[in-house]
Amino acid sequence: MTAVTGPDGRARCAWAAGPLYAAYHDDEWGVPLHGDRALLEKLTLEGFQSGLSWIIILRKRPEFRAAFAGFEPEAVAAFGEDDVARLLADAGIVRNRQKIEAAIDNARAVAAMRARDGEGALDRLVWSFQPAAQAEHVPPADATDIPAVTSASKALAKALKREGLRFVGPTTMYALMQSAGLVDDHVAGCWRSEP
Repeated sequence: MTAVTGPDGRARCAWAAGPLYAAYHDDEWGVPLHGDRALLEKLTLEGFQSGLSWIIILRKRPEFRAAFAGFEPEAVAAFGEDDVARLLADAGIVRNRQKIEAAIDNARAVAAMRARDGEGALDRLVWSFQPAAQAEHVPPADATDIPAVTSASKALAKALKREGLRFVGPTTMYALMQSAGLVDDHVAGCWRSEP
């Protein structure tokens, strides 16, 4: 699909239909995102989204933030079995034991990285896999020109797994790279693809 014009007269990527998607598209998707807490949140939410529609996660994002202590790595790393039980009972989030336990394990891995390498350890690791900038970026013509997996997303997934993170497969990591602005996949005609 190519860009489509919304009710506000602005052309966007076709997936950005509806007010919540449009706001996410306009203000977040593809905007460079930095910081361990912010990237842990994106990484966690991308993991919870696996097998679901992203709109479900967007609608539940405020509840996810409350349930997961604002995604502060050390706070979530301290979660125990009582917290897992609390999260499994929380209808405001996606209640999947494997994903909940992976989110906690991932926070522990990020906290360990920060203890070893300092503040910004996750940020530096993730951004080290940003593909080399092209002299002149050419937006994809439509969604069929956007890959699901790239060599960079495969390498990022492997690096995160080496650090002990889970639910970080190459497809999920490419989605993270798109949402966190490591790559720009706004299609031709979308107002965000304009220079």
